[in-house]
Amino acid sequence: MTRALLLAGLFLVGVAVGLLGAFVQAARWVTAWPWGQLVIPWGLVMVLILLLALIRGGAWLVRSRFGAWALLVGWLMGTIVMSTQSRSGDLALLGGPRQWAYLIGGVILGSAAATFSVTESGSRLP
Repeated sequence: MTRALLLAGLFLVGVAVGLLGAFVQAARWVTAWPWGQLVIPWGLVMVLILLLALIRGGAWLVRSRFGAWALLVGWLMGTIVMSTQSRSGDLALLGGPRQWAYLIGGVILGSAAATFSVTESGSRLP
């Protein structure tokens, strides 16, 4: 019962990160240089680092990969909701390169982080 509640909670945290991350990933810093503009997508980097940290934290909390996968599936569901068109025609995730990096990078990095096994705190070396 407790494990099921933890997994449901991690799923809901993933949904929240997916919903909020769709807006935060668009944040960027633009600065002018003599040869042109330099754009630093700090929102994209911040959301992906937060996603990876939460996935590993979910695996550690449940002591199983199921915690990591529950959070990743929740993030994916929240992100899919934000990438679909609303009745009024609005989109939170458009088809630009930053949004593609958010979607593809989140899926690849999140899947890799969820696949790592959960290790015990003690050393297994003799």
